[in-house]
Parts: sequence; C-alpha cells; structure tokens
Amino acid sequence: MNQTSVFQKITIVGVGAIGGLFAGWLGSRLPAGQIQLSAVARGDTLRTLRQQGLTWVDAEGAEHRVAVNASDDPASLGVQDLVIVSVKGPAMPVVAPAVRALMGPHTVVLVAMNGVPWWFFDGLPGEAAGLQLQTVDPGGVTAAQIPTSQVIGCVVHASAAAPQLARIERIKNNQLIIGEPAGGVTPRVQAVAELLGAAGFGVTVTERIQRDIWFKLWGNMTMNPVSAITGAPCDRILDDELVRGFCSAVMREAQAIGARIGIPIDQQPEDRHAVTRKMGSFKTSMLQDVEAGRPIELDALVGAVREIGQHLGEATPNMDALMGLTRLMGQMKNLYPNNP
Repeated sequence: MNQTSVFQKITIVGVGAIGGLFAGWLGSRLPAGQIQLSAVARGDTLRTLRQQGLTWVDAEGAEHRVAVNASDDPASLGVQDLVIVSVKGPAMPVVAPAVRALMGPHTVVLVAMNGVPWWFFDGLPGEAAGLQLQTVDPGGVTAAQIPTSQVIGCVVHASAAAPQLARIERIKNNQLIIGEPAGGVTPRVQAVAELLGAAGFGVTVTERIQRDIWFKLWGNMTMNPVSAITGAPCDRILDDELVRGFCSAVMREAQAIGARIGIPIDQQPEDRHAVTRKMGSFKTSMLQDVEAGRPIELDALVGAVREIGQHLGEATPNMDALMGLTRLMGQMKNLYPNNP
C-alpha cells in the first residue's frame, strides 16, 4: 500500500515536545506537497504557529522551519486521513471532541501517549477483556468520541524538549512501535509505518501493541512518580537501595497483574533498573511537569494499573502507597484533582 494516496491530510493534536517532533519531521522530511499538515492549538501556541511556524533543531544544531496550518477550530480543518494525538493523559477528555471533529469513517487516529490508554482492553483477550478504565476515561467520554476501531496504538521511544512554544530541541532516539488494538498486522498499520518511516522514524509494527505499552509502562510507572515526589533524577533514585527496593516491589505487583491479563514480563526489576541506569542522570517527564507547574499524568501510569489489579482481586500495597503519596503531592501543588 502506498501511503502517498492514503494519508494526505494529517493533523497533530497536542503540539508539545513529541507532537512537535511528529509535526517537524512529517512537515520537512517528506517530498514537498505530499501531505497537508495541520495542528489543533490554542492561545499563545496557536499565535506562534501562525506567525512563525514550527522550528525543530537537528543534532548538528541546524534549525528547520516548518509551516503548519494551525487552528483552534478543528471542524474548520475538515475530515483528516490521519490524526496524531500526543497529549498528556489528563488532557484527553478535553481534546477528545476536537479529535472527533477531525474524523470521518476512514480516519486513522494514532495515539502516541504514555501509560495505559482508554482503549487498552478493547481487543485484548483474557480476564479483563473489554474493561473500561475509569481512571483514564471517567464516564467513557473519550471512548464515546473516538471508536477504537479507528485507533492505532503507538509507543514512543524518543525524547525531545520544547523550551519555547513551537520549538523542538534535544531530540534523542527515533523509535516508534505501532500496532492495532485488536492485534495482527493490517494494511493500514503498514501504511502508517511506511509514512512515519519516510519521515525519519524507526518504526516497528507489532502484532500485540498492548504488550509493548505494558513493558514501557513497567519502568515508567515507578521512576516517574518517585522522581516527582523527591525531585531526584533517575540515577539518584537507583543509587538509594531503599528507594530502588520500593520501586522493585511496585514492579513485581505490576508484573503479577500483567501475567493475569496475558502480558507476562520475563525480566526482573533489577534487569530494568540496569537499562535505566545506562541512560545516565535525567529528569523524568513527570518531574519536568512538576517543576513547570503542569498537571501530572499519574492516573495513566499508576492509577490505571491499580484499577486493573482491583478488578482482578490482586493486592497492590506498594502501588497503593506510591499512588497515595504522589497524588497528595500533586494535590498540594494543584497539579492533580482533589478528591470529590
């Protein structure tokens, strides 16, 4: 399948660091005229995109300017062939209607977000098949707007910084894993892979995207909140044997839940710690959010896993403690909702 004829109208929803990376590479690395690139944005981001376009900086320090058709009225952009959603979890119920306004019956929605997505159990067999996660989609608002049949999941193994609005810097890695929620490999997921590969991403198509989401989450669900609570970079967390031991205990609880839902993890927590340690001293995305005063995406990383455990009757005392401590920290800083 030739992606040129499949994905011509493409819109980015969430032009932060990763959404901006998608926009920058798609907008500058494909043949001129192949796609019509748009973005849904508001406020200062919208003004910056309209006045200056989007800027991304490559490894050599060269700046690339990309023209983006930005609007705060998604309906005005018309039906899109591909919508790439890259927002933090707390924003998803808010942006879901915007995504819906961009969709026709054949629109593909690529969901490039951290943690457990709302559609995770659609198409995943086992004890929790069809489970609707209230922690990530209260009341099923997002699920009602975006049919899972039009979703492709995406695990992002890349990082970037957005030090200014519509400016993307310090891009590291380029790996994406994409797959169908219902499993298998379809022509449309191959077409998305072809498009993203042509833009410079290293794309792997997986037959079971939930497995790849869960494996990334297994490391993120401890490092992110612990760093947010303590203010410590990951190397300091791993250097403290008590804190590292606590992280391992949480990971073992998640491992038991994964085995119950058909996603066993063969590694031990120390194996993952060794991988994290190789990345050096770095601040997690949640710690960066706390320092910037942005809402923390705790529910997609920890709350959803607890909810799955509760559904299965699995005890999660260490995860409960991690959730409670991080939630309270977030509430005290007005970065997480207070309990109703």
